[in-house]
Amino acid sequence: MKIQNKKRAAQLKRKARIRKKVSGNPERLRLTVFRSSKHIYAQVIDDTIAHTVASTSSLENVVADQLAQLGQDSKKDHTSSGKIGQAKMVGKIVAQRALEKGVKRVVFDRNGFLYHGRVKAVSEGAREAGLVF
Repeated sequence: MKIQNKKRAAQLKRKARIRKKVSGNPERLRLTVFRSSKHIYAQVIDDTIAHTVASTSSLENVVADQLAQLGQDSKKDHTSSGKIGQAKMVGKIVAQRALEKGVKRVVFDRNGFLYHGRVKAVSEGAREAGLVF
């Protein structure tokens, strides 16, 4: 139990250090990511008015439907299936929703997580869909 508390404390310290430098303004909103053991969540936030412009998560049926369709089109590719594929799809969907609202530029907030694996996949998916970092 102590190890989890130390890990969580270290993550919260990283998160605070990142948030000192990263904030969203009306010209460049903040794309933040939260990663749990099973799912991934992404939000585009305007920090000046504390308003979420667009959000999505791997819990939504849209993500599962698009992954199933992608799985039928391609052969066994480890990057298109599984959690990394889910994360990339979440990035694409949140970017599409943000672009519909007129958001083109964002700043990426990794929320204390390392920029690796699923967190990196969200940003790559958002870039592919048209968001500028």
